Amino acid sequence: MPADPIIRVENLSAGYDGAVIMRNVNFTVNRGEVFVILGASGGGKSTLLKHMIGLYQPLTGRVFIDGDDIVSAEGEARYAILKKIGVMYQSGALFGSMTLLENVRLALEEYTALDDDAMDLLARTKLRLVGLDAFAGHMPAELSGGMQKRAAIARAMALDPMILFLDEPSAGLDPITSATLDELILRLADSLHITFVIVTHELASIYTVADRVIMLDRRKQGIIAEGDPKVLRDTSDDPWVRQFFRREAAVEPA
Repeated sequence: MPADPIIRVENLSAGYDGAVIMRNVNFTVNRGEVFVILGASGGGKSTLLKHMIGLYQPLTGRVFIDGDDIVSAEGEARYAILKKIGVMYQSGALFGSMTLLENVRLALEEYTALDDDAMDLLARTKLRLVGLDAFAGHMPAELSGGMQKRAAIARAMALDPMILFLDEPSAGLDPITSATLDELILRLADSLHITFVIVTHELASIYTVADRVIMLDRRKQGIIAEGDPKVLRDTSDDPWVRQFFRREAAVEPA
């Protein structure tokens, strides 16, 4: 099956306060793919994600979402791009003063002209997709960490995006809950044909969900590996890459 890129990152350089974190990064994400960004802590994974969703402006470079550059887009053109993506932040970032239903409804209230009944129906549908329709009236504090993550995914799907960005979805979860979340991601990718871009360092999740990965390295300021994680584990020429995937103690490359 030929590649069909839905995201293209071209010559992206990023940094803060005069310090460059990554330089001239290039890669694509194919339509329908579960694509994982990984690397050691501080390697720039979340920073790259925030540039891809237009939250940060790069020093140089472009990020194309379904053919349109989110870096240069303004006004209605930028709004049209943002409607194509949904984001789940690391903490879940649910509003604690709102029920799950109200959290999921929020984007519908902001960006659609639907009536209350239609918004409630759509919000409940999204909660049902993540197995939380029975908890629509609950507050986030009443739920487990895994349920909060699933609710955050439901909210990210509120406007039927083409792409879902998940920042460390398994962070803070026990192995069983993390595995359940992995199964949800695979089910949504298969049934709804959503493209996933996931930032994580959890090896079990990477091997379970990833079609393809890129690995960032802060010292080399860019991508040091790309491909199937199991193939990289077994065949990479870079000892740091092999040791990362095998979870072996190692000294980072100079």
